Amino acid sequence: MKHQRICLSIAAALAAACAPAAYAVDVTAGDWKLSFDGNVNAHYIYSSCQSFDTSKAVAGGLACVGSEDGEKSSSSVSNGLLPAALSISAATTQSGYDIGVTFGLYPGISTNDGGSPNLANTSGTRNTALGTAGLDVRQVFLTFGNKDMGTVMAGRNIGLFGADAILNDMTLLGVGAGNGNYAAPTNTSLGSIGLGYIYTDWLAQINYTTPDLGGTKITFGIFDPVESLTDAGGPTPKAAPGFHAKIAYKMGDSLYLSASGLYEKQTIDVTALTGIADQKKDYSGGGIDLGGKYDINGFEIAGWYYYAKGLGTTGLFVWSADAAGDPRKSQGFLAQLTYKIVNTKLGINYGQSRLDQADGEVAPTLVAKNDKVTFGVYHQLTTNLLLLSEFSHLESKNQAGDSNKSNNFNVGAFVSF
Repeated sequence: MKHQRICLSIAAALAAACAPAAYAVDVTAGDWKLSFDGNVNAHYIYSSCQSFDTSKAVAGGLACVGSEDGEKSSSSVSNGLLPAALSISAATTQSGYDIGVTFGLYPGISTNDGGSPNLANTSGTRNTALGTAGLDVRQVFLTFGNKDMGTVMAGRNIGLFGADAILNDMTLLGVGAGNGNYAAPTNTSLGSIGLGYIYTDWLAQINYTTPDLGGTKITFGIFDPVESLTDAGGPTPKAAPGFHAKIAYKMGDSLYLSASGLYEKQTIDVTALTGIADQKKDYSGGGIDLGGKYDINGFEIAGWYYYAKGLGTTGLFVWSADAAGDPRKSQGFLAQLTYKIVNTKLGINYGQSRLDQADGEVAPTLVAKNDKVTFGVYHQLTTNLLLLSEFSHLESKNQAGDSNKSNNFNVGAFVSF
């Protein structure tokens, strides 16, 4: 179903730099230092899904649903929220400016014979013999600056809105919400995407980050406009870029606070609704998110909240407006508590994402709420080897009050270098 593919398509991974501290491979060549780092991870994922029932359909629901032939469970061996990664960076200092470039290559281990590795198998093939894995290139950027002027970054990299929520999600190195009951799993799982925060995504951008101002840094910039995955009609030219900004404060190693926001104008084709050829309507999409984390005596408390209008849920501009081009409001939160005992971290997080109908809209099967609770155990067996296991329970509810529920168990290993 279309909404199932959209939900899984946004389960893209984050950079290798998001993994636990690892020892990169550094090579010096003249005035340049080349660095190589990355990860490889694999998990066994078992999902128990709700029975197939068209009367309880949830368009945009993230709890998995069984197949029409009655099968309600599935097994897969695949990546978690992060695919494997190889990041290649080069840095130098010239005339007082620190200059750097980065290329991030992200291969998955799931079979993908066509299209984007994160948009499932657009060729229509299944997880069969003679398949191959996909390669996702989501980091290509340059930086320049110094401690006095700050830093300019230009290229493709992680976004600002919602980034801290996913970077501090304990399921980042695990699975969280899994691949569901799909014979051809996508490149990655969902973690808590759409279950407490909107996915930040990887975006072409030019931004500027200030120098450290007493523990505070401010970043703002322009971004390549993001097209909607769910609006009718094809992509439309945008007269203005998207605008993102973020402010972050850090006090030692114990306290971190941040807030971010974005704004972009979107255009939707309403020809089918109005009967007028080439009829377009603009709507504005914007949102804010804020939160932080606090560490004390092995405990870490973390939480993030977002509110948006015209951004949708799960991913940027997914279910963001109705067929008339009227924007929908959305909000959500992620709350998390972890405790570290020597080399083992125990954690629980709960997240919820809500979506409202647009003014005057009647869409009973549209998702109203996705929520998830995850229990996790993460053991650092060596400096570079992490073993982990998680259990997650999901529930999706539509605007009419019908719901689907599913459970997910995973166990796996994560090696970073």
